Amino acid sequence: MDVMLTIVIPAMNEESCLPGLFESIKRQTLQPTEVIVADAGSVDRTREIALAHGATVVEGGAVSRGRNAGAAAATTDIILFLDADVELRDPEFLEKAVGEMLERKLDLATCDVFPLSDAFIDHFMHKAYNTYARAWGSVFPHAPGFCMLARRSLHEEIGGFDEEITFCEDHDYAQRTRGKGKFGFLKSTKIPVSIRRMDRDGRMRIAMKYMMAELHLALLGPIKHDKFKYRFGHEQKREHQEE
Repeated sequence: MDVMLTIVIPAMNEESCLPGLFESIKRQTLQPTEVIVADAGSVDRTREIALAHGATVVEGGAVSRGRNAGAAAATTDIILFLDADVELRDPEFLEKAVGEMLERKLDLATCDVFPLSDAFIDHFMHKAYNTYARAWGSVFPHAPGFCMLARRSLHEEIGGFDEEITFCEDHDYAQRTRGKGKFGFLKSTKIPVSIRRMDRDGRMRIAMKYMMAELHLALLGPIKHDKFKYRFGHEQKREHQEE
């Protein structure tokens, strides 16, 4: 398959996760044209690791700003937004995902998620999310920012990610594509996701936070305040925290 694809990864202090993601990208049967890491001022080896794996590093910021900066630097028509803590464990992930996107003529695509965990509760919660998101479909589209395939033309038409949004900017992005492009869930593959945030913040707390965010999106619109206290960047260097 001869496809031009850019992978965009917003990152902040991700030296522990980036090597695994880059190695999984290298094992893909479809290789991306370029990988762009939008660095939000990391104080660890994030930039060094990205450059060592042949990625382009651009200046990032909060997650929306990072994704927009990466997309602005992209040279291809198709962009895959990933987070640093995912791994493409299926070596045919890119080939399957992009192939299905092109075959179905989708402009924005995502897929089911499953946790990098053996715990029943984690699989139950992720399956519940998949069922919920698929039930809404293109009526109220949900596309997690850690795995979004978008056509550059659609990204530019909607003005990219809204950098004023503090939480659930990815679902706002998907919802703003309604009437402008074809959205769909891929059937050919799934994306494995880290549970590190769930381990850190607690499963029930995260579930409640996202349920409240869903109500906010449906009734009040995009979240542009700090009441949900979302912070980009999972890892923080101890010496940096103590300054």
